[in-house]
Amino acid sequence: MMVDVLYLTAAVCFIFALGGLSRAESAQRGNLCGIFGMAIACVAAYLSVNSADFWFILIAIVMGGGIGVFIARAVSMTALPQMVAGFHSLVGLAAVLISFSACFAPELFRISTPSGIKVLSLLEMGLGSTIGSVTFIGSLIAFLKLQGIYKGHSIPLPLNAFFASSICCLLFYFTVTESEEAFLLLTMISLLFGATLIMPVGGADMPVVVSMLNSYSGWATSGIGFTIGNHLLIITGALVGSSGAILSYIMCRGMNRSLWSVIFAPEQAKANDAVASGGTRAFKSGAPEDAAFILKNANSVIVVPGYGMATSKAQYALKELGDMLKKDGISVKYAIHPVAGRMPGHMNVLLAEADVRYDDVFELEEINRDFSSCDVAYVVGANDVVNPAAKNDPSCSIYGMPILEAEKAKIILFLKRSMGTGYAGIDNELFYASNTMVLLGDAKKTTEDIIKAMRE
Repeated sequence: MMVDVLYLTAAVCFIFALGGLSRAESAQRGNLCGIFGMAIACVAAYLSVNSADFWFILIAIVMGGGIGVFIARAVSMTALPQMVAGFHSLVGLAAVLISFSACFAPELFRISTPSGIKVLSLLEMGLGSTIGSVTFIGSLIAFLKLQGIYKGHSIPLPLNAFFASSICCLLFYFTVTESEEAFLLLTMISLLFGATLIMPVGGADMPVVVSMLNSYSGWATSGIGFTIGNHLLIITGALVGSSGAILSYIMCRGMNRSLWSVIFAPEQAKANDAVASGGTRAFKSGAPEDAAFILKNANSVIVVPGYGMATSKAQYALKELGDMLKKDGISVKYAIHPVAGRMPGHMNVLLAEADVRYDDVFELEEINRDFSSCDVAYVVGANDVVNPAAKNDPSCSIYGMPILEAEKAKIILFLKRSMGTGYAGIDNELFYASNTMVLLGDAKKTTEDIIKAMRE
């Protein structure tokens, strides 16, 4: 009875955590609710086992907690998407291992009958192994892509269709026959399907993939819960799965694409990504002193952060620059694109880390109308999310994606480490516009030099 009450309390905490994380103002409170709920869940798990297994559970909790603390302290904010993908893979692996345990030792899970394993339990473990396998291998490939280790290969759509139909047939056969060989084959084909599903996805679509894998990990967790009869895992898995699916839909809508086109039709995007090569055309370059003069004489500035801000850790310098401009009576706003960075909310987290006011941060739909009346668009390491090709070039892979319309500002100050292309591999016409000044170099150092020039 006590364990059930603790599990219910933990589930309620997770629901409040999810609600809190939906808004920047309450994100910290939501995160604390999640931590508290997980602590309660660990205590409940510890109390639910036989006394002979206490030490195994305690050792697992200490080891997992220690690894978590080490990762949290060691991983930089720029590597946060890779870390999330890595954690998703562990959830998928856990689902596969528990499904294997249930299949080959059903007596430990109380799912066996004199005539064999219950049909519903067979379906649960089959789905758990399938979703877990896809999540595991897909997340590993996403990690390699985000880390820049693996670029991807085109996979023929018929091959994925063959794997998907084979999984459906094997899942049905396993549920009917309880064949261990079918279960093993189902898992292996699911692993192959997870690989071929994520391998061809283009760079611009990786935020959607991270969100989608988050959803998969939730459904895999629910599958684990059904297999071992744990209501907390069922509830939390459903929460993560459904919220990840909704977020994937929101991300796709932000890119004006469908989930089907992102996952099952990425070859065209891959082919187009290879077309562009930046840095070969003339552009207007400037120095920090030039940018300081322009900013000091502006009435309104919109900052557009991108992944370049994350890699250079420029958010603190941006906050200092923004505060300095505000003291001079200049309006400063921050424009966030839904797919800026490498995962949903990446830029919001970095700006919040630097204590940028929530009231100064605006989403694409809220801020786009302000660019036409803005004096300066200060673009920090962003590329694809301000690329006019998304509106003007039907042949490019990001065509149709809503962008931040920085090109409408009177002056664009574009901070770039080099003139290379963005993650989608598309050259940006905004570099060469008559109202754009490019400041090459590290975004943090460039911004600090601008601040120094403004003070002098």
